[in-house]
Amino acid sequence: MSARSILLPGALACALLLAALGLLAEPKDKEPAPRFIATTTVGEKFTNDSIKGKVLLLEFWTTWCGYCADEADFVDKIGHDFAGKGLLLLAIDVGESKKTVKKYLEQHPRTCKIVYMEDTNLAAMYAATVYPIYVVIDREGYIAGTQRGAGGEEALKRLLARGGLEIPEDSE
Repeated sequence: MSARSILLPGALACALLLAALGLLAEPKDKEPAPRFIATTTVGEKFTNDSIKGKVLLLEFWTTWCGYCADEADFVDKIGHDFAGKGLLLLAIDVGESKKTVKKYLEQHPRTCKIVYMEDTNLAAMYAATVYPIYVVIDREGYIAGTQRGAGGEEALKRLLARGGLEIPEDSE
């Protein structure tokens, strides 16, 4: 008997079992966003209660992250372009001093609301350890989706659409 003839029936049985388990699995309920407080660099305060009715995009980033720098322009543009449709963008710098972030932002200005890690409890809640991380919270306060790592503008728009934001197909 060949190894293939022994492994094939076992692999087929595993695949069938996994498929059956997938069919029997209950749909997962939406997960409410953890309770948070965030204060921007200009003193604006946001909480779960204050964002109700808005789609919240959390961007976790660092000054040393090349992917974060590459995506910053279109993230800021999306935040600006869709603010009128109820989008709120908070960019949370993770693990760096205020001095480091201020110096970076002088050279690489952002137009979105910036939050220092020490002014929020969000980075720990979403295990922000790789960057960028995007989290979308829908208008009812539930986590609509998470993206770990850079994915480009279209991926971010798809993520926002999962949160209930209407994104026109020709929004480039």
